Amino acid sequence: QVRLVESGGGTVQPGGSLRLSCAVSGVISSISSMGWYRHTPGKQRDLVAHITSGGDTNYADSVKERFTISRGNANKMLFLQMNNLKPEDTAVYFCHAERRTDYFTRDYWGPGTRVTVSS
Repeated sequence: QVRLVESGGGTVQPGGSLRLSCAVSGVISSISSMGWYRHTPGKQRDLVAHITSGGDTNYADSVKERFTISRGNANKMLFLQMNNLKPEDTAVYFCHAERRTDYFTRDYWGPGTRVTVSS
């Protein structure tokens, strides 16, 4: 099992910054990739940023040059640095991990943390 717990959400003015954190526990050795997704009412949950076990990253076009995904503490933490926030970044942000073995691939999600960008 893998347990994910997000923190760092809140309310910020447009142009501001927030840093989201995701604490990872459990069987982390077989995690193949991790990412941040976000969800707003009426829309599907969308990928924001993704990082592989090798450190390769990719971002949604809407957040490129503003958001940075990174890992820390021997892969027990996942971060999302969000700069120049816009009202359209308002959403619930979820941490995601994919665990892959020779026998299965399994997805894990945190409960989410809310980000509100408003003046």
